[in-house]
Amino acid sequence: MTRTELYRQKPKQLPWKGLFLFIVTCMIVASGVFGLWHFYQDSIKIEAPTEELGKKVVINLPNGQKVYTFDNLIVEKDGKMYYEGDLNTIDLTGGTVVYENWREPK
Repeated sequence: MTRTELYRQKPKQLPWKGLFLFIVTCMIVASGVFGLWHFYQDSIKIEAPTEELGKKVVINLPNGQKVYTFDNLIVEKDGKMYYEGDLNTIDLTGGTVVYENWREPK
């Protein structure tokens, strides 16, 4: 062995076995995480309580406008008719109630 061969740095081989095991381990961990995530997403069901809204009605107001609503959302107080929704209350006094099966928006 000559001096140049002795002091020359030899290229190191890549650790193929270690790299392969690392990639396989990452794939197993990733598939486990996604499998558990999918399982828990399918097992959690949150259902809102159902409300009985009543029959569908159309209220024809004196000014020609129409209000499409449900029967149980109409309330009468002090001789006046009101629509009481979740966020607002509308005075429907003077309107006529017609029971009609209107289509819900999609």
